[in-house]
Amino acid sequence: MGSATRKIANAFSTSGIIRSANINNASLDNITSISGAGDMVLVSSATASSSASIEFSLGDYKEYQFYFVNCHPQTDNVKFEFNGSIDSGSNYNVVKTTTMIDAYHSEGGAYGVLAYGGLSLAQSTAFQNLANDQGNANDENVGGYLHLFNPSSTTFVKHFIASTSRTAFNDVSAQQHYGGYFNTTSALTNLKFQMSSGNIDAGEILMFGIN
Repeated sequence: MGSATRKIANAFSTSGIIRSANINNASLDNITSISGAGDMVLVSSATASSSASIEFSLGDYKEYQFYFVNCHPQTDNVKFEFNGSIDSGSNYNVVKTTTMIDAYHSEGGAYGVLAYGGLSLAQSTAFQNLANDQGNANDENVGGYLHLFNPSSTTFVKHFIASTSRTAFNDVSAQQHYGGYFNTTSALTNLKFQMSSGNIDAGEILMFGIN
């Protein structure tokens, strides 16, 4: 066995797990990029503190991934939602067509539902829901992700997919899946996240870019 091969072999445990000593910057909190088929770079993050909204500026990455961590509303029974801008954030009113699937189950086990959601949009400039019926109790919040593809394109529409898990105001655990597109060939310049009423009381949103 050559020295290079031996070095690679020694980097793994007998069960095939890479040894932590062979990982640079092993703390997840400090990782800002992941090398592979494309670099995943932490572009920006924002922590809410009674914030009316959180806005991000977009660039030329081929894909953006947004992660929602413990986003908690100030007001009970509201929607966590987002929209895009093509004019550097002056307006958030890009036309969208979307679809969603909703699955939920009550804490008491009285009912569970899997259904096509009624919060889909058809050529609408309205904000797109990401988690409705959101509760504002101390133990209620929403987490999830949004993937946005090639927003800087001036040729194609801008597709996105999203999934969220939330605790609703009526003691329901719910997961919602979304797909859709911004129906514009103009480049998207910004995204805005907000609650449908009141502030984002707490939580964090992370934005990663992938080339």
